Amino acid sequence: MTVFLLFLAIPVRAETTAPTVPDSGRDYFPKTQDSFGAGLREVLKNALPDLTSDFSQAMAGALGVLAAAVLTGVLSAVAEDKSTVMELGGVVAVGILMLSPARNSIRQGIGCVEELTEYGRLLLPVMTSAMAAQGGVTAAKALYAGTAVFTALLSTVISKFVVPMVYLFLALSVANGVCKNLDKLRDFVKWLISWCLKGVLMGFSAYMGITGVLSGSVDAAALKATKLAIGGMVPVVGGMLSDASETVLVSAGLVKNAAGVYGLLAVLAVWIGPFFHMGAQYLVWKGATALCGLFAPKHLTGVVSDFSTAMGLLLAMLGTVCLFWLVSTVCFLKGVGV
Repeated sequence: MTVFLLFLAIPVRAETTAPTVPDSGRDYFPKTQDSFGAGLREVLKNALPDLTSDFSQAMAGALGVLAAAVLTGVLSAVAEDKSTVMELGGVVAVGILMLSPARNSIRQGIGCVEELTEYGRLLLPVMTSAMAAQGGVTAAKALYAGTAVFTALLSTVISKFVVPMVYLFLALSVANGVCKNLDKLRDFVKWLISWCLKGVLMGFSAYMGITGVLSGSVDAAALKATKLAIGGMVPVVGGMLSDASETVLVSAGLVKNAAGVYGLLAVLAVWIGPFFHMGAQYLVWKGATALCGLFAPKHLTGVVSDFSTAMGLLLAMLGTVCLFWLVSTVCFLKGVGV
């Protein structure tokens, strides 16, 4: 009997294998995953060449918008009696020029969200089994249930509400440039999108915080520089994401579980390409707004500004989804003491 009890006292070790990284992230995925820090640097290094290409494409589109804005300003000044008609034509032309890259960015964002969601659903059972195998059965159930619920909620909110509302926001922006009396409705739609993303993120953070306290799986940190960087880089929800980033970055640096490192890097590899693409569009269109303000009519400049705002909303959407899965994974990893 004593020998039998000694066998039962042998420590349990969970060997887990993360699901294969999706196709869209393979070009950015690091060759070695021994260290999260080294892997993160390699992901960024692999993505930088595409960032240059994204800026070039965004600049090419912005030059067309600027040309239309300059032409509209000149024609409005020359033909003063028909300046209103010229301005309306300029607004429509700018809207058409910017609609195509905006639609491509929205589609890319939707694709990224879907891939992250599907990959996360494959990763969750792996992390849950690892946590349960090392004794955290109750905590594993709570984390899995909460993450599954918020996964379904976030996916539904983005596909059924956020994306259609972004299209509505763009339509109202162009219409406001023509009618000049829809700015309040446009701003209300923007507020709804922002509030929706913040609401889901607040609910998820609160649930994970409570679960983490009860299971001892989440530790606090003071990474002020990181908080400031993320808070300024991601529009709309940057401040909230920066708070969550403390737990992610500190805990990720302690991760020794192969499946955990692989999963975290896979999420970043899938996310970083679309994020850089939309970030380039956002920054270039912000610059185009500033230049248009020098010589273009006010409402035409407003349309350009609204399209850059739409890119900011998409960046917030991607940032929310990415931090969602990173926080979820880190909570599981801390639960197994890695």
